[in-house]
Amino acid sequence: MKIYDKIVEKNARIGVVGLGYVGLPLAMAYAHKASVVGFDINESHLDEMRAGKDPCKELDDSVFQDADILFTSSLYDLRTASFYIIAVPTPIDKNNKPDLRPLLGATETVAKALKKGDYVVYESTVYPGCTEEDCIPLLEKLSGLKAGTDFKFGYSPERINPGEKVHTLAKTVKIVSGCDPESLEEIAKVYELVVEPGVHRAPTVKVAEAAKIIENTQRDVNIALMNELSVIFGRMGINTYDVLEAAGTKWNFLHFFPGLVGGHCIGVDPYYLVHKAAELKYHTQVITAGRRVNDSMGSYIGQKVVKMIIAAGKPVLHSKVLVMGITFKENVSDIRNSKVVDIIDELHDYGVEVDIVDPYASAGEVRKFYGLELSNAPSGKYDAIIVSVAHRDYEHLDESSFRALLGDDGILADVKGLFRNKISKYTYWSL
Repeated sequence: MKIYDKIVEKNARIGVVGLGYVGLPLAMAYAHKASVVGFDINESHLDEMRAGKDPCKELDDSVFQDADILFTSSLYDLRTASFYIIAVPTPIDKNNKPDLRPLLGATETVAKALKKGDYVVYESTVYPGCTEEDCIPLLEKLSGLKAGTDFKFGYSPERINPGEKVHTLAKTVKIVSGCDPESLEEIAKVYELVVEPGVHRAPTVKVAEAAKIIENTQRDVNIALMNELSVIFGRMGINTYDVLEAAGTKWNFLHFFPGLVGGHCIGVDPYYLVHKAAELKYHTQVITAGRRVNDSMGSYIGQKVVKMIIAAGKPVLHSKVLVMGITFKENVSDIRNSKVVDIIDELHDYGVEVDIVDPYASAGEVRKFYGLELSNAPSGKYDAIIVSVAHRDYEHLDESSFRALLGDDGILADVKGLFRNKISKYTYWSL
């Protein structure tokens, strides 16, 4: 009996390793179709899941009802699975180099549980070749099993977008690949259990890895162009969003917008491709330039606000600025690699006093990762307000909403252009 048939008949279990933004939605989707072991090393998060709560606040509580899933950090429990999906983060280090420690650590864990006849599928975003060159040899070494003979493997890149309510896991075509034709077909059928539009069968694992990494690299480069245009148009005294609205009337114009590019995908993945290209003795030009532009935007915004404070005739030292939003994107609690922190750091370098509010972020997480304090609410009058994240909680605000927070000569910096053409009393600026 093949692995797909065993899974459908619940004679084999799916083991999802890593229960974050990617792994948990996948595990819960399968838990209503098959028997699942959800493995993670964060015990506090596991306790929340056992109580029917998503620590990332992405899934409704109802998803946990009637789900056939065991949440565990026990290797003994993990060994009861036969189809392993590894969905752990693939971050970069302080030098913008790939940090494979979480991925290789998860691989070591699965290697200790691996048995003959098992499948291992990687979902973590990596450079082309990583699965076969870095992960599979480690699996073979620690398990004593031979890939392709004793166990099968594949790669199916995640396409989870935090905060997304339309293009969800179930509604988005999945790319799948396998180490041979048989494994490709079995892996494809397993994913078709939870993906309504179906799957795209990539011819090789490397093709699937490459497809994923260029999805985010393409967006990164396009946003970098918009950010560079914003700097140019800012010097011309014209609003970038007005320009994009006019240009967008042409049928083939691509609709990208300026902004901060952080998080664990677009702001990270291109560096994996840059790293692999360097190994092949090719130094990327367009990709690296795009990364440089996008990584500089936080400092640029901070400096722009400081210049506006000076232009208003105010002393910068000990001026007060309110930053509204610190998550890496709107309507999520995720603060990983948030470029809003770059704005705050720039302001601090000039001696500006900064208050931070965010309806989604955890004060404990912000303190732990960045050493910054979240305020429960704004307090007093500010010289400037920076609306740095376009949370839906801010969309209803108008000029009167800022009256109690800004002085008569106050400054409103609107990173995402939420309040364009709505502000007349205060000095207004957007990217």
